[in-house]
Amino acid sequence: MENSGSFVVTVDNVHKNYALGKTEVKALNGISFNITKGDFISIAGPSGSGKTTVLNLIGCVDTASSGTVTVLGQRTDSLDDDKLTELRHRGVGFIFQTFNLIPVLNIRENVELPALLDPSASGMAKKELDAWVDHLIESVGLADRMKHKPAELSGGQRQRIAIARALVMRPPLVLADEPTANLDSATGESILELMKRMNREFGTTFIFSTHDPGIVSIADHVIRLKDGLIVENYRTSEQNGNGRAEVQAGRVLA
Repeated sequence: MENSGSFVVTVDNVHKNYALGKTEVKALNGISFNITKGDFISIAGPSGSGKTTVLNLIGCVDTASSGTVTVLGQRTDSLDDDKLTELRHRGVGFIFQTFNLIPVLNIRENVELPALLDPSASGMAKKELDAWVDHLIESVGLADRMKHKPAELSGGQRQRIAIARALVMRPPLVLADEPTANLDSATGESILELMKRMNREFGTTFIFSTHDPGIVSIADHVIRLKDGLIVENYRTSEQNGNGRAEVQAGRVLA
């Protein structure tokens, strides 16, 4: 049994409903799971299964209708908007399928921007920040492109910069929403290898929302959703019959 102190995220009996006109849409229907520090997690499932909703809840972009979400030791339902923003900025990095780089800034400026928006939050003096930004850009293989604008880069290169930007605040948690969706298969594979290496090098927990079987195949922990319910939840190192723990009502049956 894992110590609860090793969990960076705990989701307990979470429901999430949205109003769509006069209709209530049930995006999540009482799901529960834990995420362990340093893991490489795949949240998989078809469109409409609730994957992005889960990322939004963990990333403090949204709050649950009921149940509790605990991120980095803090229950998000107990935090006001300012505290949620602080937790999101200091504790969570984001990688998007559309990259979301700022076109008028060069690569180096894009990577360091989150730390410049709130220098006290980064905990780094300017000299240390400069060295860290250079290290990140070198780590993603683009040291020779620091002065280039995003439009001058390929899709794969832009996603590499997005990964570096997500890590600039040294967050313990990085969320990636379909990070390989807009990349060809070879580029997507190289991006996955890069993120796995960053996961090992920095000990950062990566959580992916994905359709990509390549991400599922290299994940430490796989959570599959369908219609707002967990249908599979297993660690790839565990064996239980076919190697997967069964689930019922969103909870693992070990």
